[in-house]
Amino acid sequence: MSRLLTEEQEDFVRKNIKGIGNKELTKMINKKFNLDIQASQIKFWKRNRRLSSGLDGRYQKGHIPANKGKHQKVTGRMGETMFKSGHRPKNWVPVGTIRGKTDGYLYKKVKNDGPVKRRWKALHRIIWEEAKGPIPKGHKLIFLDRNRKNVTLSNLALVSLQESLEINRNGLIFSDGELTKTGINIAKLNVKKNTRKRKSRRNKYDKTN
Repeated sequence: MSRLLTEEQEDFVRKNIKGIGNKELTKMINKKFNLDIQASQIKFWKRNRRLSSGLDGRYQKGHIPANKGKHQKVTGRMGETMFKSGHRPKNWVPVGTIRGKTDGYLYKKVKNDGPVKRRWKALHRIIWEEAKGPIPKGHKLIFLDRNRKNVTLSNLALVSLQESLEINRNGLIFSDGELTKTGINIAKLNVKKNTRKRKSRRNKYDKTN
């Protein structure tokens, strides 16, 4: 098999390889030695000899794109798909829009900018916070009738995470809101009872140690 490059040409490549991409390096070789080598040939030649330019394919600091400041020519159907100034996607909706999501809750759009997940807020939280203030850390809202679409203040209850766990563990939430209120009271008593038991066990342990 004939060699791609002569010794002189190989020496030239080795001296100029650092920091230069395959296309640019190929142009330099072809111009200096009056050759017609393809960039793909140089690429494989370098690979076979484990030679590297040191480039990782990313733009280096200070790089200026070739098309900076140039107007892109619109051809074919590009104009139909390109965003125009003031463009709004088809699924855009105004602030105040309410819609349901796959988790079963209703959400209200509260702003147009920022991350998508922060543009929407659970409607039941908005209603509660407007009437009662912020939800304390370690607490959550539950729907008294288990219907997440029934977003009214009278259908919401604030419980601690421990109480919520007790409610779900013992099936103390019902489709009847009044029964759920009773279930919440039972859960509160159970949490207090369990807390006292833990404190009592800790005190006994401390005394024996």
